[in-house]
Amino acid sequence: MPLVFNLEPRTFIYMKKRRDIEIFSLSFLDVICCAFGAIILLFVLSKFAEPIIIEEVREDLQGEVLRLEEELHEIRGETTVLNRQLVSKKEQLSEEKRRLARLQGDLSEVKGEFSASNQYAEVQNIIEGKLARALQELTEEMKRLLKKIPRKVAHPSVGGIPVDSEYIIFIIDTSGSMQRNAWALVQKKLAETLEVYPQVKGIQIMNDMGIYMFSQYRGQWIPDTPGRRRAIISNLSTWRSFSNSSPVEGITAAIKTFYARDKKIGLYVFGDEFSGQAIQPVIDQVDRINQVTRDGTRRVRIHAVGFPVLLQDRFGPGNTGERFATLMRLLCYKNGGTFVGLNSTFR
Repeated sequence: MPLVFNLEPRTFIYMKKRRDIEIFSLSFLDVICCAFGAIILLFVLSKFAEPIIIEEVREDLQGEVLRLEEELHEIRGETTVLNRQLVSKKEQLSEEKRRLARLQGDLSEVKGEFSASNQYAEVQNIIEGKLARALQELTEEMKRLLKKIPRKVAHPSVGGIPVDSEYIIFIIDTSGSMQRNAWALVQKKLAETLEVYPQVKGIQIMNDMGIYMFSQYRGQWIPDTPGRRRAIISNLSTWRSFSNSSPVEGITAAIKTFYARDKKIGLYVFGDEFSGQAIQPVIDQVDRINQVTRDGTRRVRIHAVGFPVLLQDRFGPGNTGERFATLMRLLCYKNGGTFVGLNSTFR
């Protein structure tokens, strides 16, 4: 160590000599070699593992390709089946369309026939109506000839209606049009008719379908008493029964049930319309069941009162109210009765 002298007395300073630094020492080289060795080892290991990984990936991809090909075959098979079904459905649809066209043609033909039959029925009703009016309108010549014919028996009558019957039956239209528009007047006319017959042997009340007002007297005569008459008028105010707006069923049912050779029966029809198609078949049917007796009369006199419920709405051959009047004029004329057509539904 060099000795340094200070100028100041008795002062000595010793300075250490610096040591030389060696850069490439043995320890540094060891570390570097170890690092290079590790790198080389990692490189070698990675090169050996790479082919194995590639082979596994290749196998996985081949398996996926096979699976997708199988799915493609299945989809193609299902598509073929669906196409066949679609073709079959199209053929069925075409067949149904052809069948629908045939049915529409048949329907048009039936509608044409129905329209033609309706027109024929309307024409027939017009002709029958004119014939009925012609029968009712006696000419002066017919009146003159009738005066020369001696009358056998003068039947008692009230207002032109014979009242010689021993039994009376009422056939009353209970349809909605009658209930709504003329029911109060129906009750009044029924009471007035009963007053015309102070005493009879039996009474019966039915609707235009042949349904009895008093079911306990079905097929039997109701005894004529003041109490029974009051009950009839009282029950009529609340009587509601099914009706098809045609008096034919009630008339035929009453005649078939109560016709008897030893009884004089008066049948009164209260109604406003006839919904049937033709009038002449009804006339013929009543002729068969209400036969003429030896003295030239019929055992059941048919009278009718027409309520102008529908005649107030419209006129024409299709009007059921006018057809009711035509039918009842003919029935009353052929069965010894009288038809009365009211001109209003008010009291």
